[in-house]
Amino acid sequence: MNKGSLHPVTQTIRAAVKYFEALGFDVYEGPEVDTEWYNFDALNVAADHPSRDVQDTFWLTDGRLLRTQTSNSQVRYGETHKPPIKVVVPGVCYRNEATDSGHETTFLQLEGLYIDKEVNLGQLIWILEGFYKNMYGPEVKVRFRPHHFPFTEPSIEFEYMFRGKWFELGGAGMVHPEVIKNMGLNPEKYSGFAFGPGIERPIMIKYGINDIRLFRSGDLKFLKQF
Repeated sequence: MNKGSLHPVTQTIRAAVKYFEALGFDVYEGPEVDTEWYNFDALNVAADHPSRDVQDTFWLTDGRLLRTQTSNSQVRYGETHKPPIKVVVPGVCYRNEATDSGHETTFLQLEGLYIDKEVNLGQLIWILEGFYKNMYGPEVKVRFRPHHFPFTEPSIEFEYMFRGKWFELGGAGMVHPEVIKNMGLNPEKYSGFAFGPGIERPIMIKYGINDIRLFRSGDLKFLKQF
């Protein structure tokens, strides 16, 4: 009798959650259908930012939207919890874009948020380096470079080296004071960091998968490999 197995994305999320729970992080599941406030406004995304366009976001007829990022959970969680806030949010996100081997309209992210007194960038780098070494082995190298996101300041993108090549994994940074303020907290008293890497891309890199659409294809020949 053939036994079933867990989807590779499920396996990866469970391993990631286990790592962060050991560091004292809670796990939260935010809504996939949300308001413009939590997905954009509360995250300091400008009213004319291109990510709000119908070419990028799936808008519903009632004015709500399919979340474009798990960051929509940051302010929601911060409104109902007192610091120290340590939480990871694994979940499905949606982008209204053309699909190809490297892009999908539906994908997974793992949001991380830490708010407390005297949180710094060095702690963020330590967390991310430790996470990828735990997931893919102690020989993994992670590097960081400056970037810009409206909800973090300063912002960074991070990459890791696998089999001699650098691969982009996601964005991170220190939570913008406006975002902290929207949680009902005093940004002069509290600081924090956030990160939001994708889930599928590291799996593709690790196993040499060349088409992201395979994850949701239902192709048993593909899934049985895992």
